Amino acid sequence: MITFGAMNFLGDPLFNILGPVAADVDNPDSVKIIEEAKAQYHLDKSLPERWARWAWDFVQGDFGVQFSSSGQPPVSNLIKERLPRTLELMAVAQIIAVALAIPWSILAASRANKRTDKVSTVTAFAFVSIPSFAMAVILFYIFSIRLDVLPDVYNATDSFWGFTHNHRLIQLILPGFTLGLGAAAGYQRLLRTDLITTLQEDFILMARSKGVSKRRVLYYHALRPSLFSLITLLAINIGYMIGGSLVVEQYFRIPGIASAVVEATLREDFPVVLAVVMIVSCGFMVFNYLADFLYSVIDPRVRTEKSGQGRKVTSMGM
Repeated sequence: MITFGAMNFLGDPLFNILGPVAADVDNPDSVKIIEEAKAQYHLDKSLPERWARWAWDFVQGDFGVQFSSSGQPPVSNLIKERLPRTLELMAVAQIIAVALAIPWSILAASRANKRTDKVSTVTAFAFVSIPSFAMAVILFYIFSIRLDVLPDVYNATDSFWGFTHNHRLIQLILPGFTLGLGAAAGYQRLLRTDLITTLQEDFILMARSKGVSKRRVLYYHALRPSLFSLITLLAINIGYMIGGSLVVEQYFRIPGIASAVVEATLREDFPVVLAVVMIVSCGFMVFNYLADFLYSVIDPRVRTEKSGQGRKVTSMGM
């Protein structure tokens, strides 16, 4: 609702729909066209009524039309075209981030407060502090200009299902690392702390006293119970990924949904912005519910505790 109200204060959408005709209010023919456009797009209604109508249409899968595009094509067409590319980028970035963060955290936690851990901490803070646009420039200079091993511009035009193509995947490596290195550093700091805490638990000390190897203690006994905070951060970090995608998509010329939002905002095409904001919000909630489900998958004790609490509440009600 806040986004809907803010977008309506940016300007009159009639200028995007009708162009110069919207300003020609002295011409009776133009006035008639303006009134017809207002009625067609419900711009003659009050703001709360327009919001309620838009929300109802959104629930039914009608995201409206693109005011700034000729012919006013449906917003859903733009989303179907752009959203898969952003999802690809975010998926690659998350895979890179997790793949780097887990062994990085284990290495630092197993050598806590030693030189390796201190170097790891400095490196993590350096990656976290570097903004996406600076990271893009650094990686672009090293791997595209100096070494010339990765493509500098994303130019894939095939569908989302063409992701398995090697050429498509190679083009996502540089943007994926640009977006994923900062996330990996954040994950590493959190997981390292949880691992150090877990390694001090009694069941870890008991495993060590039984002669279990250090590698098995770290990867099998300590890692799984330490992943809860990381899973939560993975779900929360969707917002960071979307924000980072704005810069990465613009820099590497990826025609994704994040760059579409920037373009729509500059053109004051608020149906596009509203639809994307709602989709991202729904996705954020889905990922949070998925994180709750993964808790019980990783550690069955969570599922047991929840069922036990449910039985306790039921017995109290009786």
